[in-house]
Amino acid sequence: MQRVIAVEEVAKELAARIAERLADVVVGDPREEATRVAALIDEAATDRVLSWIEEARAAGARVIAGGERVGRCLAPALLAEVPGGLPAWDEEIFGPVVALRTVPDLDAAYDLVNDSRYGLHAAVFTRDLGAAFAAIDALDVGGVVINEVPGYRSDVAPYGGVKDSGIGREGPRFAIEELTVTRMAVIRP
Repeated sequence: MQRVIAVEEVAKELAARIAERLADVVVGDPREEATRVAALIDEAATDRVLSWIEEARAAGARVIAGGERVGRCLAPALLAEVPGGLPAWDEEIFGPVVALRTVPDLDAAYDLVNDSRYGLHAAVFTRDLGAAFAAIDALDVGGVVINEVPGYRSDVAPYGGVKDSGIGREGPRFAIEELTVTRMAVIRP
């Protein structure tokens, strides 16, 4: 999911920085080395993402950047304050869209993360080690990554989600366990 939750004291600056960076994202032909965002899988997927953006806008979200067609592509979008209950916030959009919500404090952020049917990974950016450990304890997700994006992967670390984000874990040890059938044998003399 492309959800970003920011505490009030940093939300405006974060939104401005994201919008500034989105302006530099090259949209177009995936064969070009500079391209970072290409067309979605088909026209129906593009139409779906655009409809979710429009639905969010109609419900009060602000489109801070992007969200329009660029040829067959979709310019990366930053939506602010998307209400819950809408696909642009509640579902995996599978498109170049970031939905940003503002909360008063970290406890409200944890509650907002946990109020989802998904729970793959979460990232927490903080300088406070106490806040990092609180996030690890509070978040109902398969993995918590501190000061790195949630797509962080290491083959020796278990990777997977909770709730509707799947069952089990990926990684060599976990794959071996998944593909192993534990058997018992009893031999009576």
